Amino acid sequence: MTRRLPCPPAPGPLEAYAADFDDLFGTLAPRRGFREYLAGLLLPRDRNKTLTCLAGTGPVVGAQHAAVQRLQFFLSESTWDGEQVNARRLKLLLADPATAPHDGGVLVIDDSGDRKDGSATAHVGKQYLGSVGKIDRGVVTVTTCWADERLYYPLHAMPYTPAHHFPGGKKDPAFRTKLQIGATLTRAAKTAGVVFRAVVADCAYGDHNTFRAELSDARLPFVMALKSGHGTWQYKDAFRPVDAARELAWYGPDQPGDWQPVTRSFRDGRTATWWAADAQVGWWGPNGVIRLVVATTDPAPLSEMSTWYLATNLPRPGSPREAHSRHPAADLTEVVRLYGLRHWVEQSHKQVNDELGWADFQVRSDTAIRRHQTLVNCAFSFCWNTWFTPDPPPPAPVGPPLGPDAPSGPAEEGEPGSQQPRPACWPQAIRAVRGWLMPWATLQRYWRAWTTEPPPPALQELINTIGTGRPLNLYVPP
Repeated sequence: MTRRLPCPPAPGPLEAYAADFDDLFGTLAPRRGFREYLAGLLLPRDRNKTLTCLAGTGPVVGAQHAAVQRLQFFLSESTWDGEQVNARRLKLLLADPATAPHDGGVLVIDDSGDRKDGSATAHVGKQYLGSVGKIDRGVVTVTTCWADERLYYPLHAMPYTPAHHFPGGKKDPAFRTKLQIGATLTRAAKTAGVVFRAVVADCAYGDHNTFRAELSDARLPFVMALKSGHGTWQYKDAFRPVDAARELAWYGPDQPGDWQPVTRSFRDGRTATWWAADAQVGWWGPNGVIRLVVATTDPAPLSEMSTWYLATNLPRPGSPREAHSRHPAADLTEVVRLYGLRHWVEQSHKQVNDELGWADFQVRSDTAIRRHQTLVNCAFSFCWNTWFTPDPPPPAPVGPPLGPDAPSGPAEEGEPGSQQPRPACWPQAIRAVRGWLMPWATLQRYWRAWTTEPPPPALQELINTIGTGRPLNLYVPP
């Protein structure tokens, strides 16, 4: 067997993370591309994270640079399997006690759409795009995300292909709706060993009987939102969830009638009192196969902006179904808590879009688009990986003694060098990564722009030290 050529190492902890994927790439070129692509995604953006941005060349005029062409080949032509890379990423997350899923979390289904023009790019079509809040030309991707009150991370992603891309339109055997893709991704998460208390989704998925039926057939618990007027698209005089909520007795906070107070706890320590109740719509009810749970800040007006209508197959405690259900019972507080975790997916979408360039790809093929999304998710997960890894001991001081204004004493909780457990905060995690990655890349780029000579020893020592993953504290000492 031919000996593998050594790969130029990535800086800091990124090398150890990338090394866990090396056996999935057959040659040196994709192993190098994997490191360079992740490093480019993790760096701060000064423009859209196209291939020229990731390679550090000028826009447009730098497109023919060898570094750009190398990344283009890695993304579009190289023979590596994106699904295997994503499976390895999930394996690392599941094996780390700090990020391992548990049965108190949720599996969130959602889709995100971003503008893309042209007719030659895969998956582009005129459809509703959440990023712009209207119908426009773009690419929509169905995603799953695991979340609890502490942290969250993406699991799987699959672009939705509009019907006009298929010869037979919607009747083509290969055409799949977003609902079918969502059901496939939930089964993929279960197969990967991801555990969760329930599948949660907004009304774009919860309003469809076929989708809920697919989850039930897969023996998956769910908590899904419904529109307040659910059913009126079938029957104009339908008895709607909002009508069922208005029939519940409410005489005020001191005499809540059919309603129960529910305390919601937020990440910043705040709490809020909501009101929840089991309602009855047709065969949906407290003892039915599907429960209708209404949660609101005020049962009197049932404000559209602060009222949830939730369908769940989790049995009510004490109901006849509890003894025979394959899912543990959930009281009203638990149902409200589970759906409240869905909003983490919005935060996740914002971060992968704004910080990691989820929608910045300029490739056309289905394979390249999916690979880009997989690599963005790898960059997201790497931030958690390095955030929960203990910091190495600080190096011995070099040079003259620190002055009286220099900071001293132990590091604060969550800062580099601290031995205290860090609270999970992804924005802080990526800032910590950029604390060493950005100066490592920037110092070398500045020096190369100035001269072709090698850096002086002091500068090279600084670059080498930063390249081990030790950040620079650029803030003025207090």
